[in-house]
Amino acid sequence: MSGSDLETLSQTVVSSTLCAAGERVLSGWQSTAGEALNAGEVQDELAALLDELTYGAAAGAAPVDLGTGLLRRRILELLREEVIRQWSLNPADLAPREMLEVLQSFEEVRNRIEPNWDQYFASRLMGPEGLELVVEVAHDLRSPLTSILFLAETLRGGQSGEINDVQRRQLGIVYSAALGLISVASDMIELARGGNQLMEKEPSPFSVTGMLESVHDIVQPMAEEKGLKVRLLLPDQDQRLGYPVALSRILLNLTSNALKFTDEGFIEITARASASSHVEFSVRDTGRGLNQEAVETLFQPFRRTKARKGGHAFSGSGLGLMITRRLVEALGSELQLETRADWGTRFFFELKLPAADPH
Repeated sequence: MSGSDLETLSQTVVSSTLCAAGERVLSGWQSTAGEALNAGEVQDELAALLDELTYGAAAGAAPVDLGTGLLRRRILELLREEVIRQWSLNPADLAPREMLEVLQSFEEVRNRIEPNWDQYFASRLMGPEGLELVVEVAHDLRSPLTSILFLAETLRGGQSGEINDVQRRQLGIVYSAALGLISVASDMIELARGGNQLMEKEPSPFSVTGMLESVHDIVQPMAEEKGLKVRLLLPDQDQRLGYPVALSRILLNLTSNALKFTDEGFIEITARASASSHVEFSVRDTGRGLNQEAVETLFQPFRRTKARKGGHAFSGSGLGLMITRRLVEALGSELQLETRADWGTRFFFELKLPAADPH
């Protein structure tokens, strides 16, 4: 089979995938909107977007002027989400290279729909609703960043075919960068809320072991890329009553922060029963430790930090630690730390978490 034949076959597969995604988007829209839907308008928008996504770049022709509009942007985002969802269910439908090309096409079309977004963003940022805009952008960032995390981990795990050690390390860097960015986006949203509001209204039973293992799984690619071990020290009493979403967020922030500033050794996440109804949580790293000047400014948001050599520190803003401390306080405790040169740093706090019935 010639190179042109392979290209034609690849384009046919991509076209089929996009068309199927378009049908599911239209069907979902119709079932949600009902009679309020202008089916003809949505179909026209879908047809134009699918043509550009499928043939625009490959045909080498001048791109069509797609204009702008909330409807068009929304349809494009739904298409992208549907393609990623379907690929996650059936990764054999598209080769990794083809999937990356599809995602690149989505970005190119999105940039043409919003060609002056940077100027628009800057003008609004300077206005009275600047914080609301930052939160809006943070929300918009989390969806594609989550997709990047998923795709990087899928490729890195070899689910779409074998990869070599260099590619695995590169995908680890991509995963770490996306994790750092999604953490910043989440911190911006928390800042707008005050940083001390719990998503859960009431305490609920949860598994401490399951929560710690979930945090471990999220940060593991970042740890492997830096050659670090992430240790878990689990409690004897597993089932507790508390606020697992907030607690998971706190431990993820502390662990991610420890990984950023540790170049060798390990990170240790501990849950230790300090009394029958209390648990002490801690995250310790084997980094260089903090000097007094760093400790004094540790919880200041948007602080400036000196550039570091080696490793990958994707944010040194301090925003994450400030949000973490506020969440710990919202849970009725206090975030503390101990640090020593050439020993590392340990953040710890104690929570009242009564034992819960596992049934």
